[in-house]
Amino acid sequence: MANWIAEDINGILKTVVTLITIFIVILAVTRIFGLMTFAKITSIDFASTIAIGSVIATIVLNNNHSILKGAISLFLIVAVQFALSFLMRKSKFMRSILTNKPKLLVLNGKILHKNLATANISEDDLIARIRTANVKDLDSIKAVVLESTGDVSVIHGSTNSEISDKILQGVEKFK
Repeated sequence: MANWIAEDINGILKTVVTLITIFIVILAVTRIFGLMTFAKITSIDFASTIAIGSVIATIVLNNNHSILKGAISLFLIVAVQFALSFLMRKSKFMRSILTNKPKLLVLNGKILHKNLATANISEDDLIARIRTANVKDLDSIKAVVLESTGDVSVIHGSTNSEISDKILQGVEKFK
């Protein structure tokens, strides 16, 4: 049975070398595919970030996988992400298949309960997110949007200001 408290020097050295090598591979992949590699802008970006983290953990902690296998996996994940991002930029049809539409949760201080229900978000969870945006009163909110990545954007404004249509472009407004 393996010792789960301590590790021999060979295991520690393998982990250190693997981690350094995979880190260098990540830097190289980022240089090849650009800084957007780890941006969480679309659901594709989010999924690839999770997959990359999983591959890194598996390669570093599991002795049954080679560094080369990890490097190839990382490169392929980012290449697929890059290709899908390209397709989404070029095709509205692909964008509609591969991404979720952002959803409006609050408009002009009024909570849109039907949209909360379709987004599977409780009012308590929404209020918690709003508090993290340093909101003191719902009336000071122009809009709250559940973005396609799962992030929540809170748009502040004075009571007599309007939100431009451009800011809510592509946002699913009412259910």
